[in-house]
Amino acid sequence: MSPFTELKHECYEANLTLPKFGLVDLTFGNVSVIDRSRGVFGIKPSGVDYAKLTPEDIVLVDLEGKQVEGKYRPSSDTATHRRLFLAFPEIRAVVHTHSRNAVSFAQAGQGIPCLGTTHADYFYGEIPATRPMTPAEISGAYEWETGNVIVERFAKLDPRNVPAVLVHGHGPFAWGPSGAKAVENAFALEIVAETALNALRLNPKAEPISQALLDKHFLRKHGFSAYYGQVD
Repeated sequence: MSPFTELKHECYEANLTLPKFGLVDLTFGNVSVIDRSRGVFGIKPSGVDYAKLTPEDIVLVDLEGKQVEGKYRPSSDTATHRRLFLAFPEIRAVVHTHSRNAVSFAQAGQGIPCLGTTHADYFYGEIPATRPMTPAEISGAYEWETGNVIVERFAKLDPRNVPAVLVHGHGPFAWGPSGAKAVENAFALEIVAETALNALRLNPKAEPISQALLDKHFLRKHGFSAYYGQVD
């Protein structure tokens, strides 16, 4: 058995969840999962239909960008995933989708304000948008530079508290401590994008919730004294 069998299966299962949650159209989107101890991550192969994907199809890449295993080319977004793994050592998985409501905010170049407690249960405040990429960044190592603008945007943010971002004019990336959790965060991102769009249509002057309410909902689920859910 390959030492990466479990990694491939986790990555495969996470990728299959994207169409189940309605987060992707066609072959858009990808999930990567890293084995930190070996410095290798698995990622969906480029352009392969989700219905035809198998665990064996998952491509393995090291943190220097070298393909370690796999018969297919890795996702065209691989360098962005690699940049995030290098910058955010706390995360184990990255998800990129073109989910429609989140993309709407990305194309508008606007972050998603925290207008309610559904948002606050997953994200500690606004889901940020990056700045537009420069012509030099776009014409150069585009996917790597996409990761760089994300990292730049998080210079004063904790990626564990806000596990998602909107790349200006492009779309959302999300992450987490496992493939399943990263996809859950991507799904939560799309939910709050949809509800924020609807709220802003009803009331264009809608304001973010108070800091007290944000703290209550986020910290009861993610804080040191969290009490949401069951004890393992």
